[in-house]
Amino acid sequence: MTEKLVYITRRERFNAAHRLFREDFSDEKNLEVFGKCSNPLWHGHNYTLLVTVKGPVDPETGFVMNLKVLSSIIKEHVIDKLDHRNINLEVDFMEGKLASTENLAIQIFEVLNKELSSFNGISVHCIKIQETENNFVEYFG
Repeated sequence: MTEKLVYITRRERFNAAHRLFREDFSDEKNLEVFGKCSNPLWHGHNYTLLVTVKGPVDPETGFVMNLKVLSSIIKEHVIDKLDHRNINLEVDFMEGKLASTENLAIQIFEVLNKELSSFNGISVHCIKIQETENNFVEYFG
């Protein structure tokens, strides 16, 4: 019989500043490509992060994973590094990367998947980040 996977999602929130720009572009080119998000004095968002993990249901607990444990891992390895920070300057896992929400989703996926590797059969299924009321990014690895 095939093992059944169940998907659970934890929502967290953080506030952070960033700037979309490339150092090899002129200010004019950055403005053309990234618009007001290239403001040299930064801009910020109130982000919503949805982390979906997948795995088998533990017959002893009935859980895929204890959501308090998942929340603790997310807070320690992601939220504490991002909340009220400058993504371009202060976030170790974003060093050397353009601070787009797309790249942020990829890096969060990688960080959390590494942290969850010690949990039997648990892995990240999806990272979804809401940057604004109208803009979302999803990354499935």
